[in-house]
Amino acid sequence: MAGDPASPPGPTHSPRPCPICRRPSSARNHPFCTPRCADVDLHRWLVGSYAVAAEEEDAPSEDDEAGSTG
Repeated sequence: MAGDPASPPGPTHSPRPCPICRRPSSARNHPFCTPRCADVDLHRWLVGSYAVAAEEEDAPSEDDEAGSTG
């Protein structure tokens, strides 16, 4: 029944293209179109082609670790 809260929602994947080859993504391999594209993406993460930007924090000094309030 349409509008019934117990009925499952519509498609769960977005209409965006595959991030590797730009073909339409498939629900089974979302967000990729095929397992091959998913494997290509995994390989890129594993070899370091992708990186998450982060700011390095300064190492805490001995005073900071001791809880000194100054």
